Parts: sequence; structure tokens; C-alpha cells
Amino acid sequence: MLTMQRMEIFIAVMEARSFTGAAQTLGLTKAVVSANIKKLEEQLGVSLFQRSTRKVAATEAGERFYLRCLKLLQDAEEILDDVRGDHCGLSGLLRITTTPEYGAKVVVPALAAFSTQHPRLRVQHISSSKNDDLISGRFDVAIRLGQLDDSSHHAKLLDRFDIIPVASVSYLTQHPIEPIVDLEQLKNAHWIAHSRLAKPLSWEVRLPSGENAFFKVNGRAVITADTAASLRAFARSGAGVALLPNWLVKEDIAMGRLTQLLPDHQFPKQGIYALYPNTRHVSEKVRTFIDFLQNYIDETA
Repeated sequence: MLTMQRMEIFIAVMEARSFTGAAQTLGLTKAVVSANIKKLEEQLGVSLFQRSTRKVAATEAGERFYLRCLKLLQDAEEILDDVRGDHCGLSGLLRITTTPEYGAKVVVPALAAFSTQHPRLRVQHISSSKNDDLISGRFDVAIRLGQLDDSSHHAKLLDRFDIIPVASVSYLTQHPIEPIVDLEQLKNAHWIAHSRLAKPLSWEVRLPSGENAFFKVNGRAVITADTAASLRAFARSGAGVALLPNWLVKEDIAMGRLTQLLPDHQFPKQGIYALYPNTRHVSEKVRTFIDFLQNYIDETA
């Protein structure tokens, strides 16, 4: 029978890509790690690693087994946390990943308040502009913004927000020949685009008349960046027009650092989603945090 301890050793080797690194992480000797991996391979009847003098690399079977182990151990940890929670409140570790901007503005303050209510629960927040995989990243919850792709994970819609085209006064005064008063002028602007979007320069726009129109920028973006914070900084520096979340730039607009363009046009609303792994057992800490975040967003909107 496979043991949880051997699976934990296997995961440590996978993540360290080295028997020595796994041994250091687990506080074991390299010989103990190697012996357990060998026994695990004998039990499974497959090779999990390709070994060389410098490093170890997972076989195809090893990669598949790794994902299964992560899911199994996550299920086990969540069940144990729930049993403990019945007697002493939420405990264990809650790992959350968000974008840097929305994380700092909304999720981190919510996590701080949530942590105060549940002192036995350890919280780990990971800020990333990438859509990190929940299973391999061992995340309990990912907060994702925008249009949600098809996913095997559970998803809860928490809120929606507007995206608006903005530019600085310096950019607008430098280009007086082409005033941006309609979509045609907007198409010809110097655009700053998000490099992680599949189609960052084409949108369905609701016109003041209530009709929809397809909007596509003429040419390519003059600047691309991989975070909304960078796009905002470029726009504030006068580099061009950027399409950004209203919650990110409303203070800049109020202070005159940015100007909203075509405020009577509406670009597609974007969603704020809580994603969590599609496991048979959803832990109490995940359910409780998502409900808490939903209430936090509603109360601070």
C-alpha cells in the first residue's frame, strides 16, 4: 500500500528536481529519500524519474503521478482541517493567489481582516500576473479578473467592473491634430496593450445609442506590458491610451493624472472570480474565505 509519507517525499523530489534538495527540505538524509523513491517505484511498477549525475527529471508517468499526489494530499489536508475546525475553528494553511494590483487593493485587506477572525489559520498570499495552475501551485483559491476561460475548477463570480480607455493630459495635448471624440479617433491613437491578453486591441463596444459596435485598433500597440500597473504607469507618463479597470484608475482620474476617453461608450464589463480546485471535498476554510471576500467586496463597493 502506498503511504502518504512516500508521496510527500516524491512531491519534494519533484519540486526540488533533486534528491539532495528534497532531503534538505524534509530534514531527511539523501539515502532515506532515495530508498523511499525506489520503494515507491517498485510498488507502482514504473520509473518515476530519469536520473543523471547532475539532476533528476520526471518521466511521463512521474508527471502524471505528481498531479494525482498533489490532489490526493490536498484532499486529505482539507479533511483534516475541517475536522480540527469543528473543535477549534479554522486552522492549517490557506494559500491565495491574485494579480498584484487587485490583490494589494482588495484581497490583501480582506485577508488581513479574515486572519484576525481566524487566528489559528496561517495565510499565504502569492501575487502573480500569470494564471498559475491551482493544482501544481497548491493553491486553495485563485482570484482571477477578466473573461474567465473554460476551466475544470469551480468558479464563483464575486463582482463585475468596467474597463475604460484613459490617457494623460500630456498625451492629449501632444496630439491636438487628432482629438479623440469618437471610436474612429480612438482606433488611431497610440495604444498601450496588455501582453497577456489574446486579443488586447479588439472589443465589442456599447454605443451611446444603445447599439453595439465592433472596435479594433488600427495597427499594433506601440507599447505592451504584462501588468495593469505597468500599463497605468505608461499611460500616466504620456505614452498613449490604455484600457484599464475603473477601480484601478478612478483616483488618477479624480486627481487629473488621467482622463477618461469617450465616457458615454461602454466597453464589456469584466468579472472578478474566485477559483478553487474541483475536488470531492471543498474545505471549510475555502468556503468561509470566499463568503467573507464576497461580503467584503459588497460592503466596500
